[in-house]
Amino acid sequence: MVILHPLSDFINVDVESIYTDIQYYYQGKCPQTGEVLQLPRTTLSESIAKGLMQQLSQNPIYSQEGKMYGILLVELPNGEQRVIQAFSGLLNGDSVVDAWVTPIPGREDVSLLESQTLAKLESIKQEIIKLKQIPEREEYQKLSLEFQQQLDIIKLQHQHSKQLRQQKRQEYLATLIGENLTTALAALEAESRQQGIEKKNIKRHQQEVLQPLENKIAAAEVKIRELKKQRKAISRELQSQMHAAYKLMNFHGKSLSLQQLFPWGTPTGTGECCAPKLLHYAASHNLKPLAMAEFWWGESLVKDKIQGEFYGACAERCQPLMGFLLSGLKMPSSKDQNLEIIYQDQWLIAVHKPAGLLSVPGRYLYNQDSVFSRLKNLDDGELRIVHRLDQETSGILILAKDKITQSQLHQQFANRQVDKIYEAILAGSLNTNQGIIDLPLWGNPENRPYQIVDFEKGKPSITKFRVMGKQESCTRVEFIPLTGRTHQIRVHSADILGLGVNILGDRLYGCNDDITRLEVMCNLGSKRTTEAQSSQRNEDGSNILYQSHRLYLHAREITFQHPHTGVNLHLQTKTPF
Repeated sequence: MVILHPLSDFINVDVESIYTDIQYYYQGKCPQTGEVLQLPRTTLSESIAKGLMQQLSQNPIYSQEGKMYGILLVELPNGEQRVIQAFSGLLNGDSVVDAWVTPIPGREDVSLLESQTLAKLESIKQEIIKLKQIPEREEYQKLSLEFQQQLDIIKLQHQHSKQLRQQKRQEYLATLIGENLTTALAALEAESRQQGIEKKNIKRHQQEVLQPLENKIAAAEVKIRELKKQRKAISRELQSQMHAAYKLMNFHGKSLSLQQLFPWGTPTGTGECCAPKLLHYAASHNLKPLAMAEFWWGESLVKDKIQGEFYGACAERCQPLMGFLLSGLKMPSSKDQNLEIIYQDQWLIAVHKPAGLLSVPGRYLYNQDSVFSRLKNLDDGELRIVHRLDQETSGILILAKDKITQSQLHQQFANRQVDKIYEAILAGSLNTNQGIIDLPLWGNPENRPYQIVDFEKGKPSITKFRVMGKQESCTRVEFIPLTGRTHQIRVHSADILGLGVNILGDRLYGCNDDITRLEVMCNLGSKRTTEAQSSQRNEDGSNILYQSHRLYLHAREITFQHPHTGVNLHLQTKTPF
């Protein structure tokens, strides 16, 4: 049975030519050290997964039931790369299927108990169905409807009679007096009482007929609740025994049962998901994981999954296992990259933020890595954010070590007392060498963070620019933002009312196809890595170093007054492209 697949089974290009940008992190805290361990989902692993999707689409057996599938790119001891694949749960009733990883050990140990329990559960299910279909339910519905229709007719008749009595009462009061009036009014009251008695008699008869049926239905409902409670207890007991038998191994070679890993109670289906299957198989077969990707295929019964979409670790069953499963796995992660500290004192710290790293943690578990999260335990101070850079932008980022310093620096930014200089490469040529762009920017709250030029709703946004050099169809430009709007330089560069040329690598305000073409024209795309690979020369003879597949925007310099010493600080970094 072939488990280790060559990459050529899924993709048709050489591994070296595929960009391996990180799209998501499978991560968890190591139970022993508390260290956050990460395994990425990269564009390469997504490409492999898409190759698997293509295979699934060609075989109808995989569309019969919707489920999660996954691939894990692994490295063999000899350095070769292979792919293993898994499905969640059972595939058309089978747990072992050729070409897929085997299930986590333990299921076979309880297979007899499982089959006996499943038969018992099926018997309970059939009994519940029978109780839900007792003839008294249908009879009750039929008679209830008949009585209700009868009461509705009586109600209409009585309402009509009441109206007639009211008319007669008015006539009697106007035409009769004495004993004749008294007798006539008494007759109307007697008629009203008689109709009330008639309605009560129908309701009494209704109760006499329906009560025995209600009693039988109520007894059936009591029995159904008892059976459901029994079914739940039996199912829970089976799950408990299965989870005690299931053994997961991590990359330290340590094995624990699901029951040990979930002492507070194991959710149903734990251990049947793709990620635990793949990681356990890799750990127990001396395979080093490099990247993983999980996706949904087939119809989702509850309509909460989309075929072909990638998904992260499920919160209830997989995410709590990640820390244990990844323990012992030594692989580079973004947290292993040291941030370059360019200035530090007792009040503030300035770092060189690399492209691709967030300034502050994101909303979700997978995007917590950031400059702030890496530095927050640097010392005993209370680290605080002063300003931010886009994730795709590299350059100088300032953080305060206390609230007072943060407040004073915020004031300088708000009063435009902080001078910033950016450097960028534009994906085209300019007709002018310098100037000022004055275009108001507005961001639609429903389409964040995208910004547009809007002269009615936009906020004032001003940027100075100067051409530094040109190479083929690319232009190196220095930008000085006089205001600090979101994506200000990117929009001022790309918008037709601005420079009309997007910053190279800007996939939000530029065109992907044009970016790829221009990278090749400027000798940027010969090797797709995040490191500088090729150098060209500006018109003045200075080197241009290019980094493929990044936003070519760098916050190069910043000048501000130190909030405590009063000294003007001018910080500068070398542009990495």
